[in-house]
Amino acid sequence: MPLIDLPLADLQRYAGRNPRPADFVAYWEAALAELAATDPRPELRPAAFSAPGVACYDLWFTGVGGARVYAKYIRPAGAGPFPAVLQFHGYSGNSGEWCDKLGWAVAGHAFAALDVRGQGGRSEDALAVRGTTLRGHIVRGLDDPDPTRLAYRAIFLDTVQLARVVMGFAEVDATRVGCHGASQGGALALACAALEPRIRRCAPVFPFLCDYRRVWEMDLAKDAYEELRYFFRMFDPRHEREEAIFTKLGYIDCQHLAPRIRAEVLMFTGLMDPICPPSSQFAAYNKITAKKDMVLYPDYAHEPLPGGADRIFEFLTRA
Repeated sequence: MPLIDLPLADLQRYAGRNPRPADFVAYWEAALAELAATDPRPELRPAAFSAPGVACYDLWFTGVGGARVYAKYIRPAGAGPFPAVLQFHGYSGNSGEWCDKLGWAVAGHAFAALDVRGQGGRSEDALAVRGTTLRGHIVRGLDDPDPTRLAYRAIFLDTVQLARVVMGFAEVDATRVGCHGASQGGALALACAALEPRIRRCAPVFPFLCDYRRVWEMDLAKDAYEELRYFFRMFDPRHEREEAIFTKLGYIDCQHLAPRIRAEVLMFTGLMDPICPPSSQFAAYNKITAKKDMVLYPDYAHEPLPGGADRIFEFLTRA
């Protein structure tokens, strides 16, 4: 089998390269305390889209910093209680079309799909930061003296707020909530499961936002990670702050959140992935101590994985 990364046996032992800040635990405990003090003020509005036997809503809630965040919410007609699934989209995307979510409601599940703030959907972006925001959210807040201004801190917390809002609906069984997504969505699924311990199942597909230094050292700071290259070239051209920069990125590195996960995890990885290299994904997977399994596609890259969507559906709707 051709390789773009470490041999599989080494991947299965790989422990990650990006540093973990010394105050990482305190950082996220403070973040969760801020979220707990944020009134979500959820609002459900009937959506323009409709389908027989299904209720469709535009869901709005408040995230940290006061941003109003949007999600599509769909559920079977009736009183419930229903299990629920949360979906997170890829980098720069949005929550997608209503029609591709109907199968979840037909299977008796409530379903919520988040629009990540500041990307391609309807959510507000209320975060003001010092320093560059060029090219993306990884570097947004990276040059701000306050590490709580990192954009992905707020975005990770939005996934938790969505989970808590959905779990609080009368028609939802809060003990049977799962989450999934691909690329950025896979990272957000990991973050959600790590920061909301009631998540029962998590199905990330080739997760982004893992092991930044490994991505850099493999010369893959391009495509989805290209903003790292722009940042160094413009703001630290001699890499005098390299250690501090990667350490700060460690606050929003999913491999360091992974040990908090209690949910059952089913991860999907293409071993020829040049966007989110396999070693970066294994850095997170290897730190998960909960029940877990990884589905490998030796010849596939960062692309649709045959049979993957069906397997995720079966995994998340299993009784």
